[in-house]
Amino acid sequence: MAAVGEDEHSLPEKTGPSEEENYEPPPELDMEPQIVTSIPQVPVAAPKPKPRKAPDLPIFERRNWLIHLHYVRKEYDSCKSLIKEQLAESGGMCEYAVYVQALILRQEGKIQESLEMFQTCTLLNPTSAENLKQAARSLFLLARHKAAIEVYNETAKISQRDWEISHNQGVCYMYLRDYAKAKECLKQALAFKRHEISYVMLGKIYLMEGDINSAIEIYKQAVEYSPENPDMLCTLGLLYMQIGQYQKAFENLGNAMTYDATHVKAIMAAGSMMQTHGDFDVALNKYRIAAVKTPESPTLWNNIGMSFFGKKKFVAAISCLKRANYMAPFDWKILFNLGLVHLTMQQYASAFHFLSAAINLRPKMAQLFMLLAVALTHLEDPDNARQAYEQALTLDQKDPGISLNLALYMYNNGQKKEAAKQFKDFEMKMKVLKATNPNAGDPEIQDVASKLAAALQVGDSMLWKQTAQPPAPLPDQNSNTVQSTPSDNLDETEVKKPFGSVPDSGPLPPPPQDPVGDLDGGRGAPTPIIPPYSPYEEDRTGSRLESEPTFHPPPKADSLPPLTGGASFKSGALPPLGYPIASGRTEPPDLDNLPSPPRDSLPSYSEAISEKKKPEMEPAT
Repeated sequence: MAAVGEDEHSLPEKTGPSEEENYEPPPELDMEPQIVTSIPQVPVAAPKPKPRKAPDLPIFERRNWLIHLHYVRKEYDSCKSLIKEQLAESGGMCEYAVYVQALILRQEGKIQESLEMFQTCTLLNPTSAENLKQAARSLFLLARHKAAIEVYNETAKISQRDWEISHNQGVCYMYLRDYAKAKECLKQALAFKRHEISYVMLGKIYLMEGDINSAIEIYKQAVEYSPENPDMLCTLGLLYMQIGQYQKAFENLGNAMTYDATHVKAIMAAGSMMQTHGDFDVALNKYRIAAVKTPESPTLWNNIGMSFFGKKKFVAAISCLKRANYMAPFDWKILFNLGLVHLTMQQYASAFHFLSAAINLRPKMAQLFMLLAVALTHLEDPDNARQAYEQALTLDQKDPGISLNLALYMYNNGQKKEAAKQFKDFEMKMKVLKATNPNAGDPEIQDVASKLAAALQVGDSMLWKQTAQPPAPLPDQNSNTVQSTPSDNLDETEVKKPFGSVPDSGPLPPPPQDPVGDLDGGRGAPTPIIPPYSPYEEDRTGSRLESEPTFHPPPKADSLPPLTGGASFKSGALPPLGYPIASGRTEPPDLDNLPSPPRDSLPSYSEAISEKKKPEMEPAT
């Protein structure tokens, strides 16, 4: 039997762990099959975390919305209490709370305190342009214009092409009277962004320089930008009136009243134009509309008084003018008109009183001294009257009316040689006036000059006999077209324009004139007259844009109410009213023996019912 030996294919007995069992192949040599797929594995999304609590705002910012809400509602007390709590909690580090507190202080008139608060805001946030703007604004309100300009220059480095900065710089330069830089800044502001207020300030600077034509061009651009602004239209109309282009003035004033039928400034200007043409009833209708909005306007009552004066209602005129004088006691134009009305009514003492008050307010107005000389002449004070005439000649060397009045005064006092000398001065001044303006000269002045020349046997040229052209006719109240007369500044075509509820009128009123008597002896001696005078002749800085009293011509001398009873004009006393008796004497009646009233039999009720004839009503005037 063969022995069982070890087969070569048999496995040895396992007596312990062998090296093969302890061998571990490396991962890259792992023989296990790998599953490769073409679709990439999508990473599993991480679970969403639970929502956290909203982040808390910093303690010094969380109440800003409530502070803003109270401020825009103008609840300043609640706003200040919140600001106080906010600043206490934040230690004064809340920028918005400090900003709003500064705005509230400015509203209360505490400008210096508001400036300090805005400076604090600038320290908290030095890159904020709004903080610097508000600080500069406070400096401007404190009239520290140079410091405000410096702050605006620093602000312009942060905020470029800002029209507000350029505009405010222009206003500051205007108050510093540096008009060139002011115009440059305002034009730059308009280049950045067009605003009405920039146009207004730029036009105002041109008016302060006396350049009315440039101001008109600026306001024309403003009207193109804002064609429905009645203030712009009215201002443009007033500027056209100032340079004598009444047709364009009429058009712009009519457009202004189209958009606002109760625009006071336009109504006053249109009413003044109507007074020039003698249409006092329509002017009073206009003033009635303006009185609803401005019943306390002294200018309005002055013009109402002069309208009554033009209608020869002297008592009503004095009443209205004295009401205007009560509202504006230091307005020399109202005192001028009061003196004129009293001169027309031959109340020379009252005229002297008002003219003296006007001279105290305007001591360099030659026409006031001339009127005072007229009053002193009738008050039998020739020495002071002569001094007043000389003072008027000293103040105004170009007015021909002063020389003519002085010539009349000397002629009435028998000084014919000096009267002839003054009359020659009048001729020379009239010749210069006619050379500059052929339509200059008042017909009444020309008429008196002709009579005085004949009395003195002087005056070869007779320049005053050239009659001036009448003013442009008033438009038809039932039509929307205005016919303009040929002139240097007017077009000959029709101008159609919209109207408001009240029609408009023509140019400014001419100056008042004193009634003139005949060149006869005694009481018929010529009375000094008042020459044409423009109240805006000395003030060319644009103040005429404001509502000012206007002057209008008085009625003729023959329209004055006659005074009966043989009273002397020189004495100034009127006789007491008497009761006419058949014999011609004036005695008080016997109250005990008065005749009984007539007893007419009244008709019966049936007769009254059957009566067909009724009294006719007079038409309303």
